[in-house]
Amino acid sequence: MILRTMEKELLTQLKEFPVVTLLGPRQAGKTTLVREVLPGFDYLSLEDPETRAIAQEDPKALLQRHRHQVIFDEIQRTPQLLSYIQGIVDEDRIKGQFVLTGSHQLELREAVAQSLAGRTGMLHLLPLSISELTGGEIGFETFEEYIFHGFLPRVYDQNQRPQSAYSSYYQTYVERDVRQLIQLKDASLFEKFIKLLAGRVGQVINFQSLGGDVGVDAKTIRHWLSILEASFIVFKLPPYFENFGKRVIKSPKYYFMDTGLLCFILAIEKPQQVTRDPLVGSLFENLIVIEAMKARYHRGLSPNLYFFRDSHGNEIDLMHKSGSDLKAIEIKSSSTYHSSFKKGLLHFSEKTHALSKSCIVYSGDEMNFSDGIETLHFTKVEAFFLDA
Repeated sequence: MILRTMEKELLTQLKEFPVVTLLGPRQAGKTTLVREVLPGFDYLSLEDPETRAIAQEDPKALLQRHRHQVIFDEIQRTPQLLSYIQGIVDEDRIKGQFVLTGSHQLELREAVAQSLAGRTGMLHLLPLSISELTGGEIGFETFEEYIFHGFLPRVYDQNQRPQSAYSSYYQTYVERDVRQLIQLKDASLFEKFIKLLAGRVGQVINFQSLGGDVGVDAKTIRHWLSILEASFIVFKLPPYFENFGKRVIKSPKYYFMDTGLLCFILAIEKPQQVTRDPLVGSLFENLIVIEAMKARYHRGLSPNLYFFRDSHGNEIDLMHKSGSDLKAIEIKSSSTYHSSFKKGLLHFSEKTHALSKSCIVYSGDEMNFSDGIETLHFTKVEAFFLDA
């Protein structure tokens, strides 16, 4: 079994809150994590029709039988349980009483906010990180292989081929679940939307342009993207703008939560095709952005991640804000360093806001320069977003 970084934070929060809610994509390893870390807890899956029926028809009876140290898996299936759980934790005042997991954050967040505000810790578990794979003695020589294989635990735990694993994932959770949430009957329209979105990964989104290409209006595109984001299929990276006036781009970028799924949608069938794909730079950028998210989320931290671009084309690929400190990285798929890689970092630090730390993430050797900028191998990016 591959050890998950979040294990420590999960146990810590169970000592602080009566309830801990664990959100994340389908198949990211939520159930495995909580069952491995908490073997003494009762486990109830609300995906199971019989358990779900009991929870819906007689929640009081269910909670009388399962009142202490209980895991409710996929709690969004029966959100009405939350108000009963609230009553129990208010009465018992015991830490670490319930663990809830869910894979659709929009409806679950709203229900939790209404019933369990102040009573639950919130955690986000994403698929495996490079450091977690390394800890399990799994690694690849090139970034292309990481991107192609993706990070779903079952690819590694069950030795599944990436193509078959992500084909199944797409058909089961993207085509079925997400289309159902969108309430879209036309499968071909949704497939067109997903493929066009994949082709624009890492680009500043133009809702009207994407809608025109799909054949729907910009409002519909925004709605569909919000569903994909709530279902942990994509992640919205907001722009950083703080009193910079009209010169700054204020539309977001979108990245896929798993590069393996992105490769499947782009019809990439082997690692070597990643290098030859016109989107290789965007694919590598997607890898790094999501690794940064995992570094933060898996330790119970808010991502606080942004990008920057102004109307003159000056940009920074990824930024992290902590208090008044700003850290920034330039992301390049190249294995060879070039001095031009520093351009955006230096311009921002000199003209806009001083950077507390900056580096270039690429697939080459690590170096330090006299101007304070360093280069970082892509497998080490996690540490950059954790250092004070």
